Amino acid sequence: MKLTDLTILIRGAGEMASGVAWRLFQSHFRIILTEIPNPMAIRREVSFCEAVYDGTQKVEGVEAVRVSSIGQVKQTWLSGRIPLLIDPDLQQALSLKPDVLVDAILAKKNLGTRLNQAPLVIALGPGFQVGLDVHLVIETNRGHNLGRILTEGEAEPDTGIPGDIGGYTSERVLRAPAEGFLRSFKKIGDPIEAGETVAEVGGFPIQSQIKGILRGLIRDKTPVRTGLKIGDVDPRGKADYCFTISEKARAIAGGVLEGILRRYNRL
Repeated sequence: MKLTDLTILIRGAGEMASGVAWRLFQSHFRIILTEIPNPMAIRREVSFCEAVYDGTQKVEGVEAVRVSSIGQVKQTWLSGRIPLLIDPDLQQALSLKPDVLVDAILAKKNLGTRLNQAPLVIALGPGFQVGLDVHLVIETNRGHNLGRILTEGEAEPDTGIPGDIGGYTSERVLRAPAEGFLRSFKKIGDPIEAGETVAEVGGFPIQSQIKGILRGLIRDKTPVRTGLKIGDVDPRGKADYCFTISEKARAIAGGVLEGILRRYNRL
């Protein structure tokens, strides 16, 4: 089998999953993405899951298209696009008999991925034990081990602290102050001042703590719960960062690609 004949099934189509899908697509693998019916991506401009709502989504020139059945997958591949199927439990997708399954949900726990679902099963981040749940785990915590392939044990536990960008961690995150439906006043890529109202929930304003660029924001009119992360502000102030894959996603995607090559590119 040629490497380009491999079928790679990716669970999830959020920011990190999309970074993985983008890199594997550029490496000429056949990719299929699966999602839940109502994904809530923050970094929507670089998340293929937006195709669930809009039918298609482009990330750095690569397009994903929502398909309604397995029968549409091969035609989508032939059209040079990535098929995205609403299939959270993989009831349809596993019928393709994928060579690789990548759990990229980043739920910090295993939501049903099993070792026997593909010859190579890879998971991103904590919640998976190598040899019990999956064959390989990719480290997702920022720092020295980001993107590293783990062949035993599990990934570092979630710290609960957002990654440091420009000297800010929790300060750059926007959270819902109440339960209700989000009403946004800004769009991704807009400049934001400290103290400026970005959105509201039930009449309660959501104000940025810092100055920067609105890098991510969930879809307008989305129902949210109190404390839910609904957006983030990038203090670096570069609007193009909102529309391109992050260094973290690229590092993780590199780890996945290496894991696949370790298994299938053998002499």
